[in-house]
Amino acid sequence: MALPPLVEPAAELSVDEIRRYSRHLIIPDVGMDGQKRLKNAKVLAVGAGGLGSPTLLYLAAAGVGTLGIIDFDTVDESNLQRQIIHGVSDIGTPKAESAARSIAEVNPLVNVVIHNTALDRDNVKEIFSQYDLIVDGTDNFATRYMVNDAAVLLGKPYVWGSIYRFDGQASVFWEEHGPCYRCLYPEPPPPGMVPSCAEGGVLGVLCASIGSIQVNEAIKLITGIGEPLVGRLMVYDALEMEYRKIKVRKDPNCALCGDNPTVTDLLEDYEDFCGAVSEEAQEAVTGSTITVRELKDWQDSGKDIFLVDVREPAEWEINRIPGAVLIPKGEILSGEALAKFPQDKQIVLHCKSGVRSAEALAALKTAGFKDAVHVQGGIVSWVSVIDPSLPSY
Repeated sequence: MALPPLVEPAAELSVDEIRRYSRHLIIPDVGMDGQKRLKNAKVLAVGAGGLGSPTLLYLAAAGVGTLGIIDFDTVDESNLQRQIIHGVSDIGTPKAESAARSIAEVNPLVNVVIHNTALDRDNVKEIFSQYDLIVDGTDNFATRYMVNDAAVLLGKPYVWGSIYRFDGQASVFWEEHGPCYRCLYPEPPPPGMVPSCAEGGVLGVLCASIGSIQVNEAIKLITGIGEPLVGRLMVYDALEMEYRKIKVRKDPNCALCGDNPTVTDLLEDYEDFCGAVSEEAQEAVTGSTITVRELKDWQDSGKDIFLVDVREPAEWEINRIPGAVLIPKGEILSGEALAKFPQDKQIVLHCKSGVRSAEALAALKTAGFKDAVHVQGGIVSWVSVIDPSLPSY
């Protein structure tokens, strides 16, 4: 359905702006009025990473007058495969500041507001209230639910995107005109069920595909042209080069925007709501967690251990801890690999950061391997503390 323009038009365009945006101005549906609305718009990008990179660059190029950037992370070499707003010279610098410099090169007429901080329940409402529209490019469920809840409570529309390996999704959530994110996903997936991009990978160019959809939707909302993806979920399969649209209806039983909401303010702890690891995993790791230094000491002393890497084969090819064997988490959870575990050795599990190994540890303990342990921080900690010569990812 068509929606009215989100913002009022600015008073005028300068001569420089008319020259710069001439290809927009000659599109009848955009024209001077639409470009003035873009100039007057204030848009916040949550994240300056994979999705935030094309989003920020194209919003800037389109002439959005004020662009906010919230990101507390710094640029890492592994970001450069997909986060095109950053370059080699930006490694180690705050992403928000790096992104702002790139935007200035693309369009110095844009006012950039940097929020070099983590988005949390204490600042999200205050930050969101400064903007007309939110574009969410986050990669974790805790922040996604917080962004949704804050947007609904403030009456703000937001454009959402998600990417993983070769698949992407995008939609527009605006409680006033359609469903919210909780209508689509009432509950977060079980901990460990959906790997992050850091665990499962993402095709770099997929960020451009979904990010460009997000920008397209933002422009439509600001100018009031076309039919935004309100009430529709766009699903993209890059391998099959296939786009599908799925209708998403407003849920009358939604905990946030339904007829009788039970969520009337921000949650106290979104991490707890989404669960970094399951309750079973939390119980399993209690008293059964070792550090990488303890693991190294065990290896150096000749302790008879069975060290298991529960990551995926592609990750195993990048780096590995000496002496480890590869048994992916899925094979442990399904029971398929339980026969590979010896009864007479100390079993030690590790993954990239400790989440998957905690889940695998819970499955092993349920199967009777009560003395098994896992490595806190996984191979990320091993590279940082024990062997910096190993490549990271």
